[in-house]
Amino acid sequence: MQQTPLAERMRPQILDDLTGQEHLTGTNSVLRQSLNNGDIHSMILWGPPGVGKTTIANIIANTLHVPFFSLSAISSGVKDIREVIDAAKKRPGAVLFIDEIHRFNKGQQDALLNAVEKGIIRLIGATTENPSFEVNSALLSRCQVYVLKPLEANHLELLLKKAITKDEWIIKQNPELKETSALIRLSGGDARKLLNLLELVVTHSKGAPITDEMVMKIAQQKIAIYDKQGETHYDIISAFIKSLRGSDPNGAVYWLARMIAGGEDVRFIARRMIIFASEDIGNANPNALLMASNTFQSVHVIGYPESRIILSQCAVYLATSPKSNSTYTAIEKAMEEVERTGDLPVPLHLRNAPTKLMKELGYGEEYKYAHNFENNFVALNYLPEKIEEKIFYHPGSNARENEIRKFLKERWKEKYGY
Repeated sequence: MQQTPLAERMRPQILDDLTGQEHLTGTNSVLRQSLNNGDIHSMILWGPPGVGKTTIANIIANTLHVPFFSLSAISSGVKDIREVIDAAKKRPGAVLFIDEIHRFNKGQQDALLNAVEKGIIRLIGATTENPSFEVNSALLSRCQVYVLKPLEANHLELLLKKAITKDEWIIKQNPELKETSALIRLSGGDARKLLNLLELVVTHSKGAPITDEMVMKIAQQKIAIYDKQGETHYDIISAFIKSLRGSDPNGAVYWLARMIAGGEDVRFIARRMIIFASEDIGNANPNALLMASNTFQSVHVIGYPESRIILSQCAVYLATSPKSNSTYTAIEKAMEEVERTGDLPVPLHLRNAPTKLMKELGYGEEYKYAHNFENNFVALNYLPEKIEEKIFYHPGSNARENEIRKFLKERWKEKYGY
């Protein structure tokens, strides 16, 4: 196999060779007209992995013959940004490409503002996340956002044909591409993944016809090698969550370290811990949700590498916290009931009565204000009459929820009589 991956060898150098994204590359498209006029502007390229974001940035640089700088938000910081800006001041018209710009924190994004505003650099940011949420509004207002679409099956078929007819190494192997369905399915619309998988399969096919069965067999054996951010990505976050749920801080920090080493987005990890704190800990320890939410805010501001410490603290806290999924199962049961019984009417005593007619119809008439009664409680039906005996929430077996169980039994003696 060649040292340079097939996807890199096949990267288009001009706009006409780009596969897909016709809405951006068409004759009257803004992007093409800007390139033809040589007056490219700062932009954010938003789309899923492997659809041409980096390629478009390279094409722009090659077409305009301008100084081109590239940074990755995974490994770069404010210092790197400032060094590029200083270099760009001596090279007019420079383009700065930032891959995964959504991983830059606010301070790192702010460091770009002045240079973009003054035209010292023309920024091209690539992101798989919605820029409305992940890119500072000040920076976003200075950029045109282009949305890249997932590649369709016909685009992927075309890429495969180009690879086996134009790449020198592939041509020398003389592969017989008998079936392509598995290649296309496993690629998930990602051109990079498709081509690198093709190269892997050609390498291991040893001249045999390439079939869907062969592709699946080779992919299952080698998927971790070529697909660092695909299936392995989901396997590792699964192992991380299961370690938290299993109350094993050692497993949790190990899988956390694997994600950090792989350049996983800190906010993705923190978001998953917020979900976990509510789904798997819930009211057994309400502080867990506060800890996870504060972790998300903190790592969003701090970024790598220091955020690893904050993530580790939260992971250990969640792993060693008492567990309960009672609130998760409660909402699941309630959703099932809604699905089963539909839009049941709200009991009259729970309805508002803002008009005279509504009062005459009995809206709110039998409602009892809880604060007017002892212990701020009065027994009242708060469910539709058809399901008024339903219980969705059952407290878990832990110190905190044992107190909740006691609370409910004292007030709802008949309903919570257990």
